[in-house]
Amino acid sequence: MSDLTIGIDIGGTSVRAAVIDADGQMLDTLRAVTPATADALEHCLDRLVAELHARWSVSAVGLAIAGFLTRDRSTVRFAPHLPWREARVAEEMSARIGLPVFAEHDANAAAVAEWRFGAAGRGQNSLVLAIGTGIGAGLVQDGRLYRGSHGVAPELGHLVIVPGGRPCGCGKRGCWERYCSGTALVDTVVELLADGEWGRSALAAELSADPGSVTGRRIAAAAHEGDPLALSAFASFATSLAHGLAMIADVFDPDLIVIAGGVGRASGLYLDDAREQYASLVTGAGHRTLARIRGTQLGESAGMIGAAEVARTELRRRTEPADEAPATPAAIGD
Repeated sequence: MSDLTIGIDIGGTSVRAAVIDADGQMLDTLRAVTPATADALEHCLDRLVAELHARWSVSAVGLAIAGFLTRDRSTVRFAPHLPWREARVAEEMSARIGLPVFAEHDANAAAVAEWRFGAAGRGQNSLVLAIGTGIGAGLVQDGRLYRGSHGVAPELGHLVIVPGGRPCGCGKRGCWERYCSGTALVDTVVELLADGEWGRSALAAELSADPGSVTGRRIAAAAHEGDPLALSAFASFATSLAHGLAMIADVFDPDLIVIAGGVGRASGLYLDDAREQYASLVTGAGHRTLARIRGTQLGESAGMIGAAEVARTELRRRTEPADEAPATPAAIGD
C-alpha cells in the first residue's frame, strides 16, 4: 500500500487538494473555486483526484468537509456553505473514482493535523479553531477526537454571541462566525465605513468604488500596511474572538487552543489583543490557569494534511492489526 494519500479541504469558498506523505509533507497541490451545486462539486472533486492520481501512486482519498457529518462520517447531513444534504459523499465518490474515500469534518481534520504534525504538539486537551469562511472547531481530549453523541460536536461557530445580530447561513442570527471569520471581516468593514469618515483609508476608497472587490485577504493586506479602516476591523475581530475564547475556556477548559484556517495566517494582527481580552473575560479571571493560545504551524494546509492522515489511518485500520496502526486521534477517536 502506498503511503501517499490525497487530502481535499472542501470549504465554502475554495476546494484545495494535495498529495501528502506519511510525514505530513505536501508533494503536489491543486485548487479550484467551490461550485454551487452538488453535481458540479462532485465533478470538481473527481477531476482534482484524477489529475493528482495521474502523477502519483496514491492509496486513498480523505475529504475535509465544512458541515455536519454523522458520527460514523458516512453521511453529510447539513453544510451551511455547501450544497450537500443527507448525502453519502465518501461512499458515492469511492464508487466513481475506484479509490477508498473517507470523510471527516474539516475542523476535526485540522485538529488531527495540528496534533500529529503541528502546533497542538500532542497535547492532552487541545482545541483547534479553523477560522476561514466560517468557524470550525476540533477538540482532542486525552488523545481522542471529541464528537458528541451524534457526531456534530463541537459546533462552536454557531454559538450566538450577538442575539438578533447578523443573519447566518445556518438559519440563526448573531452566530460567532458572523463576527469572527474572513467573511465577517468584510461585513465589519462595510459597517464601519457606513458609520464614519475614513478619508485616509485606501481600503475605504476601494470599497466605495467597488464594494464587491474587498475580501478578507485584502483587508488583512491593508491592515499590514497600516490602513486605519482595516485595523479597526481587526480590533473588532479580536474582541469577538476573545468573547468566544472565554466561552470555550468555561465549557471545555483546554490547555491549548490553536488558531488555524485562512484567517489564522493573519494572527499577528489580532491574536495578542484577543489573548489579553480573553484573559479578563474568562470566568475566574486572575484565579485560574489559562489555556495557551497559539497560531497554526500548518496554516491553510491543516485541513488537507489532516484529511490525508485520516484516510491513511482508516485504510490501515482495515488492513493491518490494531497494534500496528499509527496512534492518532483519527485512529483512536471512535
